[in-house]
Amino acid sequence: MLPYLERFERTITYILLVMMSLVVTLATVELGWLLIQDVLTPPLFLLEIEQLLELFGVFLLVLIGIELLHSVKTFMLQRAFHLETVLAVAVIAVARKIIVLEPKEQPQGSLLGIAALVLTLSIGYYLMRRSRREEAAISPEGSDR
Repeated sequence: MLPYLERFERTITYILLVMMSLVVTLATVELGWLLIQDVLTPPLFLLEIEQLLELFGVFLLVLIGIELLHSVKTFMLQRAFHLETVLAVAVIAVARKIIVLEPKEQPQGSLLGIAALVLTLSIGYYLMRRSRREEAAISPEGSDR
């Protein structure tokens, strides 16, 4: 029974990789299309703030997709998730939300929640990186991470 489950898991992981690759490709094409449209509409080669924010939002969405693709690939190869990658995806996702957010339209509690989330993710990322550096300093075989 276990070999069938492992084969099933590997098949699902491959399917996820293919689908995520397709999504990242389509998002990249969408970003290129938006950029061409925004640059070629009058006034030529000048972008308004709203256009820039939209482009940055889609750009960060592509980065999130690439990081998720990396996470699935790492899981497939090493059978483990890396906390650093998961935290990086979360930080990028929150940064994207902040960039496209209209602060004047948000309740104060929502902004405080986002601030707390950024602080928490930043502290978690810092602590994870610090512990990894300490592990590398203690054991020579840990330095290749």
